[in-house]
Amino acid sequence: MELHDLKPAVGANKKRKRVGRGSGSGLGTTSGKGTKGQKARSGGGVRPGFEGGQMPLNRRLPKRGFNNARFATVYEIVNLDSIEAKYTDGEVVNLETLKEKNLVAGNKNGIKILAEGELTKKLKFEINKMSGSAQEKCEKAGCEVVILG
Repeated sequence: MELHDLKPAVGANKKRKRVGRGSGSGLGTTSGKGTKGQKARSGGGVRPGFEGGQMPLNRRLPKRGFNNARFATVYEIVNLDSIEAKYTDGEVVNLETLKEKNLVAGNKNGIKILAEGELTKKLKFEINKMSGSAQEKCEKAGCEVVILG
């Protein structure tokens, strides 16, 4: 077999359906949409959740309770091992430096430091929240921790 003998497997290449291009396309008159009905019309079909006039499921089910998702404070999580890898001794760990080092995107309500990994460098933390075990590890390493309000 030579390079010029290669061709795709049978049925691998299929022609695109060009809807609404006349009878010569093989999809004339109704353009492959069948005959009449809502789906044959321009802009046809129904909106999501429509059940043909029957009362939709989301309206049939009872609405009860409270969901705090809209009001909850969401923190961006950073672990000590990633701080250990990206920071040098004596640096300040805050929103700006974490953004510079691509550890957070800065699009949530604050930053929370978690205790996964070990910390050996003396750093200054200026963050919103810190887990208790992370705070212990930081104090053991000689870090200064300032929790912002």
